[in-house]
Amino acid sequence: MILFHGSNVNIQQIELLKCKPYKDFGKGFYLTTILEQAKRMALRTARMFGGTPCVNKYFVDDAVFSSEKLNIKLFENPCEEWAKFVIANRNYNRIDTPQEDNNSDNRYDIVIGPIANDDLALLFRQFTDGLISVETLIKEMKFKKLTNQCSFHTERAIALLKKDGVEYV
Repeated sequence: MILFHGSNVNIQQIELLKCKPYKDFGKGFYLTTILEQAKRMALRTARMFGGTPCVNKYFVDDAVFSSEKLNIKLFENPCEEWAKFVIANRNYNRIDTPQEDNNSDNRYDIVIGPIANDDLALLFRQFTDGLISVETLIKEMKFKKLTNQCSFHTERAIALLKKDGVEYV
């Protein structure tokens, strides 16, 4: 499988310590199967932080995703579990508890699923504030066009990514 990461630099070595926390699936290295999505992210990142927009391309063996050696969480579609998972991972003010399903402790090596883009931010806020029910949240999510992301959270998962070039945008 080919995965893309939009950035403002050609990434020579992935460093998990440089990854930002409080992302959809927790602190990790995020990629997508959609080249155009990675290009948009590269342009956005370079606009915000400087640098040269580029797409780093990686190869990972498909067998990785069915491996029992890794703890992989897969969300095939937006659902209540996915929404609560994303909300918990994005919450700056939460107290981490083992009972809460999130990835703050990197319990998942890899997480795959839809991106909670800006279109969903208002819905998540309304749900978190108790203004809409979980049923309304899920119903409204079905009308949104979502893209995908694959996040790598541990060194053993990162080691499976093989750099396959860079394309400047």
